[in-house]
Amino acid sequence: MFDKLEDLRIRLDEILNELQEPDVANDQNRFRKLMKEQNDLTPIVEAYNEYKECKQAIEDSLEMLEEESDEEMRELAKEELNDNKKRVEELEQELKILLLPKDPNDEKNVIVEIRAGAGGDEAALFAAEIYRMYMHYAESQRWKVELVECEEIGIGGMKNVTFMIDGKGAYSKMKYESGVHRVQRVPETESGGRIHTSTITVAVMPEAEDVDIQIDEKDIRIDVMRASGNGGQCVNTTDSAVRLTHYPTGIVIYSQTEKSQLQNKDKAFALLRAKLYDLECQKRHDAEAEARKSQIGTGDRSEKIRTYNFPQGRVTDHRIGLTLYKLDKIMNGDIQEIIDACIAADQAAKLANMNEEM
Repeated sequence: MFDKLEDLRIRLDEILNELQEPDVANDQNRFRKLMKEQNDLTPIVEAYNEYKECKQAIEDSLEMLEEESDEEMRELAKEELNDNKKRVEELEQELKILLLPKDPNDEKNVIVEIRAGAGGDEAALFAAEIYRMYMHYAESQRWKVELVECEEIGIGGMKNVTFMIDGKGAYSKMKYESGVHRVQRVPETESGGRIHTSTITVAVMPEAEDVDIQIDEKDIRIDVMRASGNGGQCVNTTDSAVRLTHYPTGIVIYSQTEKSQLQNKDKAFALLRAKLYDLECQKRHDAEAEARKSQIGTGDRSEKIRTYNFPQGRVTDHRIGLTLYKLDKIMNGDIQEIIDACIAADQAAKLANMNEEM
């Protein structure tokens, strides 16, 4: 591990020297690439430098204990020795986590699909509530959200909704939301007071660029039509809605949230790219089944990940065994504690896997 850290320290010095060269600033692609690499390496090298300083401080304290006869100075050296030994242990763990392989999609924007599952109208109402929960969470992260597609039912529910989140590290946090979310509560229409169970499915996909996925125009059929459902003044009177059909996969995308046909087309293609990229990622994950088992939040879309129990005011994440009794706050977007716990569990599983391989 320490040989690798030394190599990374040398590489960071090389990058800092390169960034001083005049021709680098003129080459924007090279400049961005170097800046990203610098940002990735800096926290690792800073932790490594602190680790080396602590190791040196331990040696100095041990030397002082051997040579010093003054009791007060010896006590001070012992105190510093214990503090630095503790810090070295913490830094070793931090460095292991920093050296874990990064998910190449973590910094990407995301496209989220929420679909009502079992439970009819109650599932659609819950889908709308989870959509609002993510809106509040995105707002707390200062992310930008754009609606792509939405199929509503008359009582305020959503059969399905698709939206894009534009924000730094959006995928690194939102990827843990993929899977089946289950709600247990008494519906307003239930006169007998019986608790019903309904489900929705959430799919979180990294936004794909043209370089990530190539789409052959011959594989696409583009249809334009008038938008349906509730809309603004122009939405239902012009052929602004766009439907894409991808022949090789059978994927159909429909976008009608914008007044402009061009904007709807751009959104539809962004969603299609994300879906095709997601299919490629799933294939890779299946090919690396053993590695995938050690990860949290990259499992099968049919996996039940969380239960929201309204009568008891609790939320349980089944993957990590976490139960929180603050349902109201969570439904208002306060999901950071759950996401942090998923990240910690994911890192712990990967570290255990890494230790087995060493």
